[in-house]
Amino acid sequence: MSELPRKFKERRIALLIEKRRRAKRRKLYSYYPDSGPLRRDLYRKHLEFFQAGATHRQRCFMAANRVGKTEGGGGYEVALHLTGRYPDWWEGRRFDHPTTGWAAGDTSQTTRDTVQFKLLGELDELGTGLIPAEDIIEIKRKAGSVPDCIETIYVRHVSGGISRLTFKSFDQKRKAFQGTEKDFIWLDEEPPMDVYQECLIRTMTTNGLMLLTFTPLEGMSEVVLSFIPGGKLPDDGRCLFSDSKYVVFASWDDVPHLTVKAKKELLAEIPPFQRAARSKGIPQLGAGAVYPLDEEEYKVKPFAIPQHWPRGYAMDVGWNWTAAIWGAWDRENDIIYLYVEHKRSHAEPVVHADVIKRNGDWMKGAVDPASRGRSQKDGESLFEIYTDPEGLNLNLVNANNGVESGLHQVWQRLTTGRLKVFSTLSAFFNEVRLYRRDENGKIVKENDHIMDAVRYLIATKDEVFALKSDEKRRGWRPNRRRR
Repeated sequence: MSELPRKFKERRIALLIEKRRRAKRRKLYSYYPDSGPLRRDLYRKHLEFFQAGATHRQRCFMAANRVGKTEGGGGYEVALHLTGRYPDWWEGRRFDHPTTGWAAGDTSQTTRDTVQFKLLGELDELGTGLIPAEDIIEIKRKAGSVPDCIETIYVRHVSGGISRLTFKSFDQKRKAFQGTEKDFIWLDEEPPMDVYQECLIRTMTTNGLMLLTFTPLEGMSEVVLSFIPGGKLPDDGRCLFSDSKYVVFASWDDVPHLTVKAKKELLAEIPPFQRAARSKGIPQLGAGAVYPLDEEEYKVKPFAIPQHWPRGYAMDVGWNWTAAIWGAWDRENDIIYLYVEHKRSHAEPVVHADVIKRNGDWMKGAVDPASRGRSQKDGESLFEIYTDPEGLNLNLVNANNGVESGLHQVWQRLTTGRLKVFSTLSAFFNEVRLYRRDENGKIVKENDHIMDAVRYLIATKDEVFALKSDEKRRGWRPNRRRR
């Protein structure tokens, strides 16, 4: 190079600059090469995610951070569907016509900074993202408080037509996702269930694709459970699938671009309770699940409760939901067995009281102390309604409602084998799989009524558990006049 005449040097430098400029604007073609350290066959999980699109409408790439689920997963596939420029090795779904789709993140800002940026690049360098510059026909900016947001892009399809993609965000709420049918919808980050369901409707008549790419930081949420029936992860690490759904789990060990040093440094920066989700793509335990324990460790087959075991129950009351859980205490081994449950919405107290009495009208129960302030009629509290001697006549005491202390007591019993649950308690298992903390460590107050009742029962066990003969000696009698 140093021996070449100046004009040849300048020409060669100009060609190298132009080559780099063109490559920068044709990023799509650099992905998944045939050979090299980042060759295609080393990205087995990504290829499986793509391939599943040929047979499954709904796919979820439930993956660790930094494995390329957004750019190399959802973004790459969306760019192919918009342009029709499928590589020869592509075995996933193909569209032979221009497509219409949505791409969404959790907020307008994150959609701009992640989804929009991955597809388009910087606004002053359009075409440096996954969609080749030569195929971007037009962009329409989005009005609003977040600057530089794009609303819609128009992309040239190899068939000669024009594809259209609209950017949305989950904070626009469900109604923003109503509208016309779509060929595909890409949701980057875990969506609210109502948004996911609305998007699913948009793809039903077109046999369209639903692509989800996220790290499961919310634990066993409704969306996660829709892809993992029963919340049971595969023991062998294989992907789960049904007739219409497919989920791929990907960890740091499934990609070649993360070195051992990089993984070690990343792990050191992640809080312990987020490590499984962020490094393995496994639904988060800790900040996610309140009781991060395999349910098989405390699930037992039903059996006849011995008469000499004290029994009791606890209630979480309200109009939207009322729940109760019954327990029996093997005092000799200090093991509490949860053996009966009740959960019903929009029913009068008399309905719930009837169920409770049928499970043992002599038993004492613990109830949420807030029931003294809750009213369903004429200012009368729920506690008064349930305990009125001339009415429902339940034998109730105020539960110990210390949240963290109660959770700790339940957790201690679960981990030491001193709390067991009959396998027939479906409401319990449905709730415990969703029972989680948010990223700030606070309990997510959704679908947790049985969980609250369990906490009340364990925290108030010394006041509640008794034998039938004990209650008679204490002088309490069921109100036989109303029975």
